[in-house]
Amino acid sequence: MESTSLRPKISIAMGVYNCAPTLPEAIDSIISQTYQDWELIICDDGSKDETLAIAQAYAQKDSRIIVIQNPKNMGLNHSLNHCLKVSRGVYYARMDGDDISIPERLSRLATTLDSHPEVALVSSWMGCFDQGGDWAVIKTQPLPDRLDFVRGSPFCHAPCMMRKEALEKVGGYGTEPWQRRVEDYHLWFKLYAAGYRGMNLPEVLYKMRDDRAAARRRNLRARLEEARVMWNGFRQLHIPFWYYPLILKPILLGLMPLWLYEKLRLLRHSAT
Repeated sequence: MESTSLRPKISIAMGVYNCAPTLPEAIDSIISQTYQDWELIICDDGSKDETLAIAQAYAQKDSRIIVIQNPKNMGLNHSLNHCLKVSRGVYYARMDGDDISIPERLSRLATTLDSHPEVALVSSWMGCFDQGGDWAVIKTQPLPDRLDFVRGSPFCHAPCMMRKEALEKVGGYGTEPWQRRVEDYHLWFKLYAAGYRGMNLPEVLYKMRDDRAAARRRNLRARLEEARVMWNGFRQLHIPFWYYPLILKPILLGLMPLWLYEKLRLLRHSAT
């Protein structure tokens, strides 16, 4: 299937690593979108399973799907910047290789950016599911301001869509080692510090596979990196000093036993 224009409206960046069992469902959810003027750029980050072969098989059947590779395993931030370099779209969207996009996702996000020129970033609420089915919804503020950053990332990363021009102007995703697992939070700080603003749609347009393995990836090291991003970001946005103790929150979460963290997370998402 060919793109509907020489330059697709939306470039979708998918960084993948060892996600062969879930990748077909993720790609199929993009192919099934009601909005069809897109290109899907899949960047393989040194997978050891059949991830690359699956992606290449899809690319052979659909010319809108482009497969690229990193020279070695480098992390999601590098993969997304690699996708950005080869992307042709006006808008730059995200997708993960183990998640699902609701069919109307691209249409709803693109329409929002079309009708709100003052907004450079739009995301949505995000559903969470595991082998037992849907279990939570992550809800976000409709129009986050700079003080919303003190509670944590004000946008869900995977469902988001951005103006490519804005992303390029702030230099894309940060590539420092300490930004590797918090590249999204760091990017939101950069965008807001540069004068850009975003919004969230109050509907679930994306479903994230968030199981016990996902919780284990939020280890103490990742929490320390999050605290560092907050420290730098608070200074970028000139956050009042009395909010700075909140930088300790991710560290405390990283020290929390996994069973307690999971219980609190379930209660928090169930209550919102």
